[in-house]
Amino acid sequence: MGNKGGHQEEFTQRYQALLRHYALTGRKTQAGSPNENGDVEQSNHRLKRAVQQALLLRGSFDFDSIEEYRLFLRDLFTRLNRGRRDRFLEEQRVLRNLPERRLESCTRLEVGVGRTSTIRVNNNTYSVQSRLIGETLQVQLFADHLDLYYAQKRVDTLPRLRGKNRHLINYRHVIDQLQRKPGAFENYRYREEMFPGSCFRVAYDELKERHTQQVAAREYLKILALAAKESEAAVMAALTELCGRPITAQAVEELVCTKQLPAPVTEVGVTAVDLASYDRLLSMQEVAYAM
Repeated sequence: MGNKGGHQEEFTQRYQALLRHYALTGRKTQAGSPNENGDVEQSNHRLKRAVQQALLLRGSFDFDSIEEYRLFLRDLFTRLNRGRRDRFLEEQRVLRNLPERRLESCTRLEVGVGRTSTIRVNNNTYSVQSRLIGETLQVQLFADHLDLYYAQKRVDTLPRLRGKNRHLINYRHVIDQLQRKPGAFENYRYREEMFPGSCFRVAYDELKERHTQQVAAREYLKILALAAKESEAAVMAALTELCGRPITAQAVEELVCTKQLPAPVTEVGVTAVDLASYDRLLSMQEVAYAM
């Protein structure tokens, strides 16, 4: 097994921990020889190739949910392992028992919250609550999400970003800080994330047409704060209703506060169809033809 450039010490420590957990002995490849792939790397390559082929045969890479994708993978694993069952049963007779506890399925990190209310995890940027600026968070990095802890209490769970130099910014996390410096909004690095819907962007553009840049930003941030603290859907409905008229934060707030909530959807009960009636109908039809 080799090291990964840039994170050699960390990678070695994690690999050694894996070996200790399962009481295994590792073997090294030659330095700078990526062609000397071990069993793990080769299996990983073959699995990725099998998944890609299965997706091509499926005819679509789209899934309605993560659970549907998991079922797809589970079925693929079953088919791939079907031919290995006899060999596995042969090896199983000489395998040692697994450790009493599972190997931890996350990587633990400590990260500081910057002045922009963001953290950097694995070369990606995530926003957190502004009250945590200047504090240190404990991060549990899982395959598909991050758990954030402060003072031994979980304060947030975020979906994990793939790739590098990407960002996940929630306007609710940064709105208080933005309102303190509205003049900086126009050049805010993550400004595009501050438009949760097209009507918000239209509202900001309309405000800029009628006001100076700073006044427009101040008004828009009041509207965004209302969405964060009251209801994004209600603010969106208010902006839609004000379409074609001058938009102000006060007008939006009045609509949000005075608008009645939509009536609950009436539950409609549908009686199950008695299929036996169709059988009786067909029987009557056969009798009629016979006559």
